[in-house]
Amino acid sequence: MTAGPWRAAADVVLSVLVPAYNEGPTVARVFERLAQVPLALEIIAVNDGSSDDTGRQLDALAAQGRIHKVIHHQKNRGKGAAIRTAIAAATGDVMVVQDADLEYDPAELPILLAPILDGRADAVYGSRFLGGPHRVLLFWHSVGNTALTLLSNMLTDLNLTDMETCYKMVRADLMRRLTLTTDRFGFEPELTARLARAEARIYELPISYAGRTYADGKKIKWQDGVAAIWHILRFNLFPPGSPPSPADAAPGAPQTPDGHAPGSR
Repeated sequence: MTAGPWRAAADVVLSVLVPAYNEGPTVARVFERLAQVPLALEIIAVNDGSSDDTGRQLDALAAQGRIHKVIHHQKNRGKGAAIRTAIAAATGDVMVVQDADLEYDPAELPILLAPILDGRADAVYGSRFLGGPHRVLLFWHSVGNTALTLLSNMLTDLNLTDMETCYKMVRADLMRRLTLTTDRFGFEPELTARLARAEARIYELPISYAGRTYADGKKIKWQDGVAAIWHILRFNLFPPGSPPSPADAAPGAPQTPDGHAPGSR
């Protein structure tokens, strides 16, 4: 893609994809914060088989006009599956995942969007390790994140500082053409591998981070970290079939960074 301004903020709809599983204590406050974001938002929430009142709260928020669409999974399928469901329902120009807890601040979404609007980036990662304010806790989680990011970088040849961040903002035309298959927390390395293979222009910006403890409701476990190693190897060493050359597209047809004409997958 050529560099240069892409669109003005007023002309862009940001689809916010909110996977939610048993987030009753925090879910309403997340949407209160989203309501304060000075962007045109399309909010898609997926209740991923919650056993608490998360689903009821989401339906109530939708009735109040705070959520544009709520989709319910009948059973818990995992974060990756919930995000794929939200991607399929989204109609905006850019997509970003917003966890239904209070670890990530929606007030920073306009900052992350800027490199895409400027035409400098196809995807923007909000890094928790570039100097933004953050809650101090869980040393071994930070060590694990660093190790997983390093392994991912070795295979993607990217120099990310935070591969596992939730805040991954991607142009919708590109996101819809990436092959995403994993159901749980493997979504993060899978999306990173797909973007790298598509030769997407990725920017990183510092974000704040208010991490949770397990007592606060944090769900990711050490087993997910071990699984992430397998996901990184799998998605980078055994990718889907090679994309066609840009020359295979019809003359004059618009293309995404991975060389596909829209609708070719």
